[in-house]
Amino acid sequence: MIDQVADAFERKDYRTATRLLKQLVKQEPKNPWVRLYVGRLHEETGKPESAETVYRQLLQGTTNPKIMTQARQGLGRIERREKEQRQQALAQATANPDSTELGLLILEPIAAEVKQAAAQKLARIMQIDAYTARLQLPTRGWRLYRVGPVGELQFYVSSLRQAEIPCFSGTLRGIQEINVFNVNYFSSSEAGTTLGTSNNRSSQATVVCKNADGQLGTLAFKWSEVTQRVEGLLPLFDEVVDLDARRNLQRKTQTLDYVQFCDLHLPERRTILRLGDRNYQFQQGIPLSQIQPNIQHPKPDVSSLHQTTTRRSWNNLLAFLNQSLPQVPVCSDFTTFAETAIDYKEMLGHLTSHIDLFRRKETPWDPAFQLYSGLVFLKNASGQ
Repeated sequence: MIDQVADAFERKDYRTATRLLKQLVKQEPKNPWVRLYVGRLHEETGKPESAETVYRQLLQGTTNPKIMTQARQGLGRIERREKEQRQQALAQATANPDSTELGLLILEPIAAEVKQAAAQKLARIMQIDAYTARLQLPTRGWRLYRVGPVGELQFYVSSLRQAEIPCFSGTLRGIQEINVFNVNYFSSSEAGTTLGTSNNRSSQATVVCKNADGQLGTLAFKWSEVTQRVEGLLPLFDEVVDLDARRNLQRKTQTLDYVQFCDLHLPERRTILRLGDRNYQFQQGIPLSQIQPNIQHPKPDVSSLHQTTTRRSWNNLLAFLNQSLPQVPVCSDFTTFAETAIDYKEMLGHLTSHIDLFRRKETPWDPAFQLYSGLVFLKNASGQ
């Protein structure tokens, strides 16, 4: 019957081959020739992954030189076919002139229990080894995986999603086109007689803010326009003098503090309202002290009084936002993302950060926050 199967393959009569192999699999399930033709059938009927599995099992489990040779030939055919299909798909994906603009591919976190299987799929799609692929798959927050022409990245997004690996892409230009206003303070908010106690998102608020050119003005919006919040900590660096192992003085850069930021996304206006604890004028505008966040504050000493006061004021502001935007999701995995993004310094150098902080020298952390918030904005706006 094996000869009949071989004849069926010669005639490309896969219906007959399927019928014969079903009988043989029941009669001789461990026969390596039967398994080899099962692999061939998978290969010829558009199931390359199943065929590859069979061929690799044969290479590991048989010493018959003819079977091993044909299994290797099968793996070679699958690899060549995938390479040709990949090149054709990439050519189609990059044919549009807009596909050459700079884009970013983001891997989203996956569950630890499926990481092994996902790593095999990632390795196959990106043509890397499985060990490297496993290290690159995130389980906590987003990972900036690749920067390049957006058409090419969209091809990878499509392939990865088919393999059930969550991901999305965005363009640097899309982020640069978002309007960012740095908020000085909320000058008014329609939130009932006690500030922050109303859940009516049709009410309005007004902020005093600066645009990208530093011009001061006001912006009124409805709370219902806010669809997303993004929060993150940006490190403050400075040079300090320290002793090395040999008791010699040396200068080094050290993180001395962190600045808290919160972005409010208004996608219909393609606008981000950015608040920061160092720039928000807590003594101006609506009295945030009326808001009572459920946070315990330790008794400060004199040296940390200013930081504690700022922290308490910032918590009051967040409580006000929580009460005004009770159903709006908050994205706060910036640090996890930034650790994968700050190595792309050249790309970040092309992105305006819209971060108003005094820095002795530039840091990639500032544009990394703009990148993170912008990607959240684009993903939410596009429904990816």
